[in-house]
Amino acid sequence: MSRKKELPILEKVRITDIGAEGNAIARVDNMVLFVPMLIPGDVVDVKVVRKRKKYLEGRAVKFHEYSSDRITPRCSHFGVCGGCRWQHLPYRLQLKYKEQQVIDSLQRIGRVELPEIKPVIGSGNEYFYRNKLEFTFSDRRWLTFEEVASGLPAAKEPALGFHIPGLFDKVLDINECFLQPEPSNAIRNSIRKYAIENDLSFFDLKEQGGFLRNVIIRNTLKGNLMLIVVLFHEDREKREKLLDFLADSFPGISSLFYVINSKKNSSLGDQEPVLYRGQDHITEEMDGLSFRIGPKSFYQTNTCQGIELYRVAKEFAGLTGIETVYDLYTGTGTIACYLAGSASKVVGIEYVDEAVQDARVNAGINGINNTMFLSGDMKNVLTQQLFENQGYPDVIITDPPRAGMHDDVTKAILNSGAERIVYVSCNPATQARDISLLAEGYYVADVQPVDMFPHTHHVENVVLLRRNK
Repeated sequence: MSRKKELPILEKVRITDIGAEGNAIARVDNMVLFVPMLIPGDVVDVKVVRKRKKYLEGRAVKFHEYSSDRITPRCSHFGVCGGCRWQHLPYRLQLKYKEQQVIDSLQRIGRVELPEIKPVIGSGNEYFYRNKLEFTFSDRRWLTFEEVASGLPAAKEPALGFHIPGLFDKVLDINECFLQPEPSNAIRNSIRKYAIENDLSFFDLKEQGGFLRNVIIRNTLKGNLMLIVVLFHEDREKREKLLDFLADSFPGISSLFYVINSKKNSSLGDQEPVLYRGQDHITEEMDGLSFRIGPKSFYQTNTCQGIELYRVAKEFAGLTGIETVYDLYTGTGTIACYLAGSASKVVGIEYVDEAVQDARVNAGINGINNTMFLSGDMKNVLTQQLFENQGYPDVIITDPPRAGMHDDVTKAILNSGAERIVYVSCNPATQARDISLLAEGYYVADVQPVDMFPHTHHVENVVLLRRNK
């Protein structure tokens, strides 16, 4: 039997750049080496964990020199938790690498001529910027590397926190998180304490058992608070005592829901949240508009940066009041409603029917009567027949999921006759791919990156495409 060849340890490797997915880059023997959690200027020994034809992947096992740019992460969970992986990088440099990521994607994948790209719009809040977080219960917490190395026997301790990257059944117990404003930490820690003191079982992700499964906390800029407790099975007495405890301990909770989810996966798309106390929604405001947010509604996770994003989209759209606008992947209609006052008509299209219902409600509460919202698979709804029935678009706004747009959708856009396309994307790589497909009819006229998620490698990007003359 042949033995698998042991991969080497590369000594004193100097990190020179940051690339795709936020991984640090070095070059060793004409090979590109990707290593997570490092920054340019670090000098480390690297254990190679994967070897491919054109690149290597590794992990740092020893530091020889720390980058002069490195700063002390604020969070005690840094390096183990999967989020905020750039906390050791000053924010000004995070923005630099995000901007470069956009440029590299558009040039390397899109292969189109670019105008000068505007500087990325940074987030006014580096911390406490999220309006939604989901935490997972687990009957066995993830041990830190130090605890594993100690050799001491592992106690079976419960956890309430975040999944370890790449390990669906491992959860890191979170004591303090700097992503969402209080009382987010207080609520999470109180639930954990109450559950342990009252012998409520935490979920076993492998064996699919236990009582407590997830908790979702949503908040608004005005301080409205929604709490959704997800249970694996019904136990009315335990459920009511837990929910009463939360309502009494945190009177600021304006919407308290619970969900009984006995499926193997934790998705709530096909589940029906039950209102236990308070209102069935919370409300967020954006530039004079109000948006209703239910327990399953999509809303930009960074509210303040969401406003910046929509302002850019509106500027790029260049509306004068006479245009017919199509808003693709409209979600709950936030962009459609935001643009409606400057357009003649806005047609929003979204796959999720519940989101379309929310979009209609949002238009109604804002007194907007020049919008129409349709549900269905985008490639099936966006057709020549739709254009003939509802009018051909002057402007198309598209904000697809990370996977980008289906080929049939790009073809429909090419045949639409729209003068301008505003492409909002959370993934510059798939955005660049789609732009290359649209290049036969459109050119890139403007590019504006927007940072929605400080301390991560993720970046939103808005591109204005104009029809070729």
